[in-house]
Amino acid sequence: MSKQTRRAFLSAAGKTAAVAGVATLTGSTAMATPPAEKVFVHHVYFWLNNPESQEDKAKLIAGLQKLAKGAKTIKQHHIGTPSTTNRDVIERSYQVSWLLFFKNKAEQDVYQTDPAHLKFIEECSSVWKKVIVYDSEDI
Repeated sequence: MSKQTRRAFLSAAGKTAAVAGVATLTGSTAMATPPAEKVFVHHVYFWLNNPESQEDKAKLIAGLQKLAKGAKTIKQHHIGTPSTTNRDVIERSYQVSWLLFFKNKAEQDVYQTDPAHLKFIEECSSVWKKVIVYDSEDI
């Protein structure tokens, strides 16, 4: 076996890595196969009738926590309030946000008529004056 200089070794290793990288980008089955289902994101913003009422906010948050446990198709959820960040592009006038992840649109459709969701609306809709929903799917 001949002894190789460090420079020759690095050059050969770089070429091998480049070829492997191109092969991965062009021939990888993981990259060529898109996910079978597209994750569905459902983001709800709530404006309370009484924005200063900690009692109303607590009632809404408790209702959302109960809903998160009761609705079977929710994969993941997050309950939040506006951050203290402050830039022109940030909407901070809402009081509570509800971010949900579903396996796909069909699972979100089931959620819309889930008894736990309908019960939440019945029990908590009296505390909000406005709701805006942003739905999105993976591309």
